[in-house]
Amino acid sequence: MRNREDELNAAATGASMTGWEFAWLDGLAVESEPSWSYPELARPLVRRSASVLDLDTGGGELLAELAPLPAHTVAVESWARNTPAAAARLSPFGVPVHTELPAGENEFDLVLSRHGRLPSPDIARLLKPGGVVLTQQVGSDDLADLNVELGAPPPHPRRWDAEVAVNSLRAAGLRVTDVREEHPPMVFRDITAVVHQLRTVPWQIRDFSTQRYERALARLGATIRARGEFTARAHRFLVQAERPTEA
Repeated sequence: MRNREDELNAAATGASMTGWEFAWLDGLAVESEPSWSYPELARPLVRRSASVLDLDTGGGELLAELAPLPAHTVAVESWARNTPAAAARLSPFGVPVHTELPAGENEFDLVLSRHGRLPSPDIARLLKPGGVVLTQQVGSDDLADLNVELGAPPPHPRRWDAEVAVNSLRAAGLRVTDVREEHPPMVFRDITAVVHQLRTVPWQIRDFSTQRYERALARLGATIRARGEFTARAHRFLVQAERPTEA
């Protein structure tokens, strides 16, 4: 007979996800948001923009939330699993979904990137003079406590934090106007949530499988049952910058 860990792992393996919706984790994991609200910061920027580019839009969830959108709004999503979901969600808003960055210059008033890439030179190229980029990033220390608990390598080999991002944007010629960085907690209340998190975010532990980490998962599952939860720290930072108006 399979033990509890086997049953939980099997349940997590069979869970589905569309875009970046993690509703399956409701009640099993609780992720605290940073003190700022990215949508609330993005919404007024969208309202005063005539053109918007959303990088790594996922399933288009955030961009749809920000509607109404300017007539010239473009989303980029290169992950094959997410592209059809994004196209279906954003089609009613007339937003095309591309798999590559636009090739032009001086095209957008606003570039958004929530938990996506931050290609600073391309952003500087695509922004109009006076245009703004707003990004919320997942830092390199994200849920590193989980890696330590399972005896896995760190999630990212290179440091990625607000300082690194700011330096990159400045090097591309942009002027940084806002920087924030926090480590909100994420609470796992069931080992199923841990396994599902690691399967749907494969870069957290790149060699993850339930077989390879069987003993570590069993230990963590026992800890969660004894304590009621396991808490890991997320890593989020926000940067807003603008392209200077040319003289």
